[in-house]
Amino acid sequence: MPARRKNGARLSPAAVPRRQRDNSPAMLPNTPIPSFESPIELLTACHDKVRRFASLCGRLAEHTARHGADDQARTAAAGIVRYFTIAAPLHHADEETDLFPALRALGDDALTAAMRALEDDHDALDALWHQARPWLEAVQQGSAGAAPEALAEFAARYLRHVEREEREVFPFAARLPEPTLRAIGQRMAQRRGA
Repeated sequence: MPARRKNGARLSPAAVPRRQRDNSPAMLPNTPIPSFESPIELLTACHDKVRRFASLCGRLAEHTARHGADDQARTAAAGIVRYFTIAAPLHHADEETDLFPALRALGDDALTAAMRALEDDHDALDALWHQARPWLEAVQQGSAGAAPEALAEFAARYLRHVEREEREVFPFAARLPEPTLRAIGQRMAQRRGA
């Protein structure tokens, strides 16, 4: 049954959080969550969240254009701001401080070039985030003007970014020794106070 507002009107599918629209394995309660003992799996799980929140950016822009900054829009904006302000910077630090240096030690020139480009991309994403964030914060506060172009650009670029990391970088992690991976996972946990 489609989700409804309190007044009984149907919500557009774009406004309904994914967990209410499907039973994807990533949202089922019994799906195991990767641990810090498996840092590449954990980074990949973070990418799944990036995909979810980046996609939500587009749906939120469409929703606010039709419905303004209603309760659902404010909740969605808060989730996006929380993820890209707290979790995403930690994820970038995991890669730039721990994973990428370990992979550079493999001595693969193409891999090193890919990681350098991805680090540059982190900077570009950060700049786009600083342009998009004020609009999201305004939506959180109940104000919804037109979404800035930077929001769509940020979301699209992030989606391309995680695909590239998974395609060009993460497969090389299988060549890292187990103690190196374990140390990366430990530093990831420390970074989060876990």
